[in-house]
Formats: sequence, C-alpha cells, structure tokens
Amino acid sequence: MRFAFWALLCLNAALFAYGHNYFGNGNADDHEPARLKRQFNTPKLIVLTAEQAAVAAKAAPAPTAPGSDRVESNAADSKPAADTPAQPAAPAAAAATPAPAPAAAATLACLDVGDFSANDARRFEARLAALGLGERIQAGRSTVQSQDVSSWLVNLPPQPNKEAADRKAAELRGLGVTNFFIMQGDSPLKYAISLGVFKTETGAQNLLAQLNKQGVHSARITPRGPQATHYNYRLPGLDEATRKRVMGYVERYDAEARSCST
Repeated sequence: MRFAFWALLCLNAALFAYGHNYFGNGNADDHEPARLKRQFNTPKLIVLTAEQAAVAAKAAPAPTAPGSDRVESNAADSKPAADTPAQPAAPAAAAATPAPAPAAAATLACLDVGDFSANDARRFEARLAALGLGERIQAGRSTVQSQDVSSWLVNLPPQPNKEAADRKAAELRGLGVTNFFIMQGDSPLKYAISLGVFKTETGAQNLLAQLNKQGVHSARITPRGPQATHYNYRLPGLDEATRKRVMGYVERYDAEARSCST
C-alpha cells in the first residue's frame, strides 16, 4: 500500500509538471514566462469590464473583403504625398450652391380719390396723415368747382322777355297744363317757366314723361343747388396694406377711387 501511494503521488507530480511545461521542449525561449511576455506585452495589459468590452467591439472597424488590401494599396499609391495639403471641399460646395434670388419688389399702387366736400376733405386728410402720407396729401390734392345738387327743376328754358314768357304760358294752358309759374329775379333762370321741383331726379323724370305725352316737348330737367369747392387726391406709391386702408376711408365718405398711373 505504501508503495502504491508514493507511486501515484509521483505520477501526479510528473503530470502536473508536464502540463505546465516545466520540462520545456529543448528551447529555452519557449519557457512559459518568456512566451507570455513576448505575446502579450504584460506591462501594458489592461483588464476590461464586460461593458467596456462591448463598447470596444462596436467601435472596431468592419472586416474588409478579400482583395481590399490590394485596392487600398493602389488608392494609397495614387494619393498625393503626405506633405501636400488637401484642398478643402467646403469652399467648392459653397461655390456650387446658387445664390438666393433677391426678393421681388413690393407692388405699389396709385389711387385717384374724390370728390370730397370741404368738411369731408378735412376728415379724410386727417386719416391719411395718420397713415404717414402727409407730404403726398399736399402734393396730390386738387380742387374743382361744382354744384351740390339739392333738387331737380322741370322747366321751360328762359324766354327773352316777359311778353315771350306770357305767350309760352298761354301755349301751356292750351295743352291742358295749369300747374306752372314764370320765374322772376336776377338769375340765369329769369323768365323761365317752372313746371315742378323735386327732391329726387326720378320724380323729375316722371313729370317730364307726362308732359311729353301732353305735347310739351321743350321741357327739360335742371339740377339746382349751391356752387361749392370739391377736393380730389392723387396718392401714388401705396403698398397693399395702405391701399386697403385708403379704400375703406373712401367708402365711409361715399367717394370714388380708381387706379391711376404715376
């Protein structure tokens, strides 16, 4: 028993020494410590955690296809020398990019606006001044003398004298017209024969049609009212927003606006 014990012990020791290459293979350089130093450079060996190893594996370059070494070598041969600076690509790309087109100039409008009475003209100018059109108001303002019609007169034209007016009145009576009178006083209508005065032009037109049926063909309609100064404005260089504001003011004063050429 004792012999068998020592024999097994010696056999296990020999197997342990052989497994760890303690006996060598006849080459002193292949001893395990020297081989480890030659293969792993143990002073620079770093132990990574599992997370660090996963990150390193993702960052590793993809394997190249067979023959890629030859292609890369040829490409490297065709590259300029390392001391030759490479031309930057950014300026070339910027030069190839077309410059943005300039914005189209805003379309400006010109309006002719009128006709305003004196009171309405003052209020209209105040609104225009609030839009910053002060200088253009004065430059584009013009005046015209016109009649403010307040009524319409149906009449026969003025006669040369009172005797002629009386003869015309007699003719009217012969046609069955009795509602008239001969106008007097110092006016352009002296010795005219008034046949009716109306607040609306439609009423005057109806009477005129009736008189024509009765045989009175020389009657006419004359608008009546005082002479007054009316104001008109030419407003050039209006942008679209200002033009709309001006059009809104025009509607408030029952005036008219139309496009004009500057």
